[in-house]
Order: sequence, then C-alpha cells, then structure tokens
Amino acid sequence: MIKEPMTEYGHTKLKNELINLKKIERPNTIEEIDIARSHGDLKENAEYHAAREKLRFIERRIGELGELLANSQLVDPSTYSHERVRFGSTVVLEDLETKKRLTYIIVGKTESNPNRGFISFHTPLALGLMGKEEGDEAEITLPVGKKEFEILSVEYKTIEFKDD
Repeated sequence: MIKEPMTEYGHTKLKNELINLKKIERPNTIEEIDIARSHGDLKENAEYHAAREKLRFIERRIGELGELLANSQLVDPSTYSHERVRFGSTVVLEDLETKKRLTYIIVGKTESNPNRGFISFHTPLALGLMGKEEGDEAEITLPVGKKEFEILSVEYKTIEFKDD
C-alpha cells in the first residue's frame, strides 16, 4: 500500500485525537453506559442507547485514525527544493480566464482545508500542478470544467496550520 504523505503537524494532530479518544472519550462513554444501565429497563432507556451509539462512533473513529497513522509517511517539505510543484509547495497561480490570483499550499488529505488555501495533493488541481515550475501553464480538468492557469511562483514557505 502507498503511504500517505503528511506533515509533522498533521501526524501529531491525528495522534493526539487518537490518544484523546482512547484515554478520555472511550472510558467516559463506557462509564455513561454503566450509569444508564443502572437505571433499569434498557428497551426504553434513551441515555443508554445514545451512549452506546456514541461508543460505536468512537470505536469507528479509533479504527480510522489507527489506519491513517499506520499508512502515513512523515514528510518535511522544508528539506527539499521547490523549483517544481511538490508536496508542501506554496503555489501562486493566475486563472488565465478571470485573471484572478490564487495561492495554495499542497498538503496531505487529512490536513487539507481549501477555505484556508490548503489543498490535498490528491485533488485534481494539485495533481495537475505537480512537477510544473514557475512560468508554466497548466490546463486542468476541475469539477467546474477545464481551467487554464499560469504558475506565477513556486516556493516553500513555513506552513502555518491553525487548529480549527
């Protein structure tokens, strides 16, 4: 299986969520189930059923996080050249139709947040930009149709994630 590239920030964030679920959320929810169970009849015990559903969600998320972490590869984009677009690059584009300038940072899928300019390297836009360099033009098929972009700059800038 191909490893999913991820920054230290993304890896740490997932690891912390996993630890929180295992050490705090799951034990608290198990306690909620025990308390609700002590109230008697489980058939019509809404607290019990809600706590069981919450525990199922927590268990699913623990599994997802474990799989994501097991299949991740830590990448430090500051350690390599960014003459061409690659993971961790900050790319400034111009939409050749609208003349609008766009800035994106290419990150792992669990770190992406398009509203903040972080796009997953799996997106059609990022895939279409990979390997290109400043001055190149790229025609990329996006969900809205084909778009043409000129790459105005490619560089590495320290990625400043903020917890949402």
